[in-house]
Amino acid sequence: MPAGRLADTQVLKFVVAGGFGVGKTTLIGSVSEIEPLRTEETLTEASASTDSLHGVEAKTTTTVTLDFGRITFSVPRPMEMLLFGTPGQPRFFPFWDNLISGAHGAIVLVDTRRLADSFHAVDYFERKGLPFLVAANVFEGCARYPEDDIARALRLAPGIPVVSCDARDERSAAGVLIDLARHAYSAALTAPAV
Repeated sequence: MPAGRLADTQVLKFVVAGGFGVGKTTLIGSVSEIEPLRTEETLTEASASTDSLHGVEAKTTTTVTLDFGRITFSVPRPMEMLLFGTPGQPRFFPFWDNLISGAHGAIVLVDTRRLADSFHAVDYFERKGLPFLVAANVFEGCARYPEDDIARALRLAPGIPVVSCDARDERSAAGVLIDLARHAYSAALTAPAV
């Protein structure tokens, strides 16, 4: 995307992606200034063979289409961020192409206890060329890892930011969005002219 287009944009579209149960719905809900749109359904026995609950055994619902929220920042100038959360199960991956249409950037939210669940999202955004960052959701009682270690474990290309966050905390989640806006803007400045 040309640098001028992102620099002049007052409405940004961001996608929040990641594996099943990493906290995408929670992150959007913690920052959205509107009642978030959630398309969650109860997990049933019928999906047990399709949706592994390994590592998220207490999970009772799942996003089946998307989550949507909005947050407005006023500094340094008014900027509205539209947030679209992806479903995390592999059977919904084909829907991601629709969600990223017109997006300026993405967050790959990860659970460090289940990093393997994040490889699809990382590979997907690398292939699409969409600026993204990795946000390690800090779950209570789990080990914390340096961001450089997470980047190495995910085999991230140089320049892809890794940050830690608590998806339940409004300030922490908003900080991730600000980091993504900076990263997307920086990527737009260095992108070759089209």
